[in-house]
Amino acid sequence: MRIGINGSSLLARPDVGTITTDIVTAEAEGFTSYWLAQTGMADALGVLSAAGPATNVVELGTAVVPTWLQHPMALAASALTAQANTHGRLVLGIGLSHQPAVEQRWHMTWEKPIRHMLDYLEVLMPALHGETVQHHGEVWSLTADAPMPRPTEQPPKVMLAALGDQMLRIAGTRTDGTILWCVGPRTVETHIAPRINEAAADADRPTPSIVCSIPCWVTDDPDSARAFIAKVLAAYAELPSYRAMLDIEGIHGLEDLSFVGSEQQVRDGIARVAEAGATDFTAVVMGANPDETAATRAVLAAAAAAG
Repeated sequence: MRIGINGSSLLARPDVGTITTDIVTAEAEGFTSYWLAQTGMADALGVLSAAGPATNVVELGTAVVPTWLQHPMALAASALTAQANTHGRLVLGIGLSHQPAVEQRWHMTWEKPIRHMLDYLEVLMPALHGETVQHHGEVWSLTADAPMPRPTEQPPKVMLAALGDQMLRIAGTRTDGTILWCVGPRTVETHIAPRINEAAADADRPTPSIVCSIPCWVTDDPDSARAFIAKVLAAYAELPSYRAMLDIEGIHGLEDLSFVGSEQQVRDGIARVAEAGATDFTAVVMGANPDETAATRAVLAAAAAAG
């Protein structure tokens, strides 16, 4: 299992130079990938694109870009530009977001989310591959009678934030895999991996990637750490799609899911994710002070080196 970093917490103060430095450091430490969410006023693809020339081998991914906010043709253009600037190392992670965000924050109508994603991919995928597009869908449409010039001939990988049965089916049959949040080892093993792998096999596609992201925290005070996680990440457990995954795992919230405690406890948690069938693990690095953060990162780097 490949080990990467989810650096989305840095977007709380989105300085492109700081994030680029962290990506460069992650590559030097041996991490195979680095992921950013699309949140706030920092454009995740733009930040990753800026980091491209400063790095050489680390995979750079969005986890994830909500599909409601831009036409798939516009996203294809941004993704291809980032793919060119990262020299073919981009992973375009996309997702439906959540009904409260769509309706209460963006004041859009949450309807036919599965149809929305199917239409989105019917436009996005051929556009990324330089093909003509003739799709007139219920939600998204595009007429492009001839292939348009692209900044790179190599399309990026595309992955979905897929948790439910229908989305896992779409991810397995039409994309390169799924990107997970609020999902633990039990859920990967019993729910995620069987469904997406079966869908890919039915479509005669390669085995899909399963990218599992979980907070990690090396500390001598796990109770205080879990209390902090419970406070700052409580909102995720209230969202229905995440709540369903936490229920499968048999836990209350991210304070129970996170790998918190000694170095060995963090290593054991990562090992359980690998055994469950994930292909990639991306850590949200946490710590109450610089020493804890450094210790957490060191354990993760050692796991990355061990493969």
